Amino acid sequence: MAEDSDLERTEPASARKLGQARERGNVPRSRELSTLAVLLTSVAIISMLGMYMYQGLGRVMRNALSFDSADIGSTTMMGRNLMDAGTDAVLLYLPMGLAVVVAAVAANLMISGWVFSTQALEFNFSKMNPLAGIGRMFSRTALAELVKALLKGGLIAGVAGWMIWRQHEGILGLVNEPLDAAIVHFAEIALLTFLASVAAFALIVILDVPYQLWDYHHGLRMTKEEVRQEGKESEGDPQIKARIRSMQRETARRRMMQAIPQADVVVTNPLHFAVALKYEEKAMSAPIVLAKGSQLVAERIKQIAREHRVPIVEAPPLARALHRHVEVGDAIPGSLFTAVAQVLAYVYQLNRSLSPVLPEDWQVPSKLDPGARPEVA
Repeated sequence: MAEDSDLERTEPASARKLGQARERGNVPRSRELSTLAVLLTSVAIISMLGMYMYQGLGRVMRNALSFDSADIGSTTMMGRNLMDAGTDAVLLYLPMGLAVVVAAVAANLMISGWVFSTQALEFNFSKMNPLAGIGRMFSRTALAELVKALLKGGLIAGVAGWMIWRQHEGILGLVNEPLDAAIVHFAEIALLTFLASVAAFALIVILDVPYQLWDYHHGLRMTKEEVRQEGKESEGDPQIKARIRSMQRETARRRMMQAIPQADVVVTNPLHFAVALKYEEKAMSAPIVLAKGSQLVAERIKQIAREHRVPIVEAPPLARALHRHVEVGDAIPGSLFTAVAQVLAYVYQLNRSLSPVLPEDWQVPSKLDPGARPEVA
């Protein structure tokens, strides 16, 4: 049962999967919204430039069908007139064509944004599979498109028929009107009918756009296993990450051990901690920690220190404080300057064969020593 539930696509698509879908050109689209934008743009252009286009079309027709006696004997007259008429018609309707194209593109950008992908143009043999094509014909998407087409056609036809029936008296009265008045009257009837049909189509768009968005995201849903696998790919396998961290720690430990021979002194607990310090008066503002460790690492630090004759000083409070509060490569805090100075002075006297004596009281603040006993009031 658990395996079956993992195979169900119940998880929303991740940002990565949505991005991959966009790269393939797979974005939400609403053909109905594009159609509505084209229709509204066409109505607006016709409303504003209708008379200009009507007069221009009349001028094109007159120029194309007018010729004199000299043109009758010309074999190129008909071709020349046809070319001129075509050019004039294209220039006449070019603004409307450009506006319609811009409206169609803008409608798609409203939903999916700008997407440029060549993957949709690549040849794919799977698209030629007849069984897959038949499956798409009887899929849920195809059924939804069929229902939508029937509703769309029925609604628009019903609204257009209703508008025509309401204006049937005016339509029948066109035969009694002068030609110019009849044309204007007919244009008004046609425009009102068209606007009513577009309004009905807008209702379909209001329902279609949310459905297309839902269907798009529903189709990209993921299984729980896909979500887990994507997390491993994007963030890395936990086992691999743990292995990498282990290798990084080992590399840092090896580098730390290689720096111990350069130390001036190793401060020990003596059994639990070991900290290697180095101080160059001209190059450093304060001593720095070259290496530190506890238990087995501390024993290894002391072993390397003995091999390279680095002095080892037992200063338990200082060793504990340095191990707890100072990282490898960092300078010691000012609150430990005095205690470290005691150690360096001891090493200096030891190197001079002056038989120094270890201090009985290391000047380490109790708040920095994790092993210090709390004072009793």
